[in-house]
Amino acid sequence: MKEQLEQLQMEALEEIKQASTQKSLNDVRIKYLGKKGPMTEVLRGMGKLSAEERPVIGELANTVRTSIQTTLDARIEEVKAIELEEKLKAETLDVTLPGRTSAPGHSHLLQQIIDEMEDLFVGLGYTIAEGPEVETDLYNFEMLNLPKDHPARDMQDSFYITEETLLRTHTSPVQARTMLEANGKPIRIICPGKVYRRDEDDATHSHQFMQIEGLVVDESISMADLKGTLEVFVKQLFGEAREIRLRPSFFPFTEPSVEVDISCFKCGGKGCNVCKGTGWIEILGGGMVHPHVLEMAGYDSSKVSGFAFGIGVERMAMLKHGVDDIRHFYTNDLRFIEQF
Repeated sequence: MKEQLEQLQMEALEEIKQASTQKSLNDVRIKYLGKKGPMTEVLRGMGKLSAEERPVIGELANTVRTSIQTTLDARIEEVKAIELEEKLKAETLDVTLPGRTSAPGHSHLLQQIIDEMEDLFVGLGYTIAEGPEVETDLYNFEMLNLPKDHPARDMQDSFYITEETLLRTHTSPVQARTMLEANGKPIRIICPGKVYRRDEDDATHSHQFMQIEGLVVDESISMADLKGTLEVFVKQLFGEAREIRLRPSFFPFTEPSVEVDISCFKCGGKGCNVCKGTGWIEILGGGMVHPHVLEMAGYDSSKVSGFAFGIGVERMAMLKHGVDDIRHFYTNDLRFIEQF
């Protein structure tokens, strides 16, 4: 039995030496040290040995088993190191290769229009004011001369969260908040932002859109100041050849109120399909701030006056760049976005 154990040890160590993968080493372990391996068979036969031989063979069997297991463990670590080295060589990156750059992006068309208008009005001495998109009925309607049950509210029906909280229908609440905070001091602001109205989505309408409103409050402000400001704005955005026309209109928060048209940029005012044969295109609304709105905000309407206007950013973009459907701005189609 002694010779048998020594022979097993020699054979096992030789197979371990020849094995080059973790799998083949595991096969060697099962072959020699498994439950059905020769080492187990030898140990089972020790019962047939005499009392004098049993401890000698038992000690030798343990020595052989330990030798095989220790050699196996050491060889497994060697093979793991070799396999890792080969894997690292195969996955080595050539750091001298040029990097993969991402395609440069650019501002969305609507943001471009907003930036252009902000640059213009900041250059005229205006500051930019912002406010919450979730508004109270007080600021969205009542402070703008639209008391509860006023019929003009139907034109700005919105998405209500509670009876007194809604998504703002215009950026005019920012004007009301700014006037209250100004505590009677002069104001010259524009208010860009997102607004919401319950509206049917079609080529020219959306339940969500961008708006920029302007407000000036000071002594001796007149309709002439409003017209002059809008002329500068129109010529900056659409070109020096454009003219404006003011038509009487109605807004609860301004009095008098006007709709503002520009001469058609396609036909020059002669009449075409863009201007529907009139030579003019409506672009925005405005007017002199209603005395009641000034009084609610703490101003003395007998001493100060002001004008306000509201501009739809999508409408400006559609007119300036010939976009025929407002929904293009929100579909995230790169074929559209990359044109601008």
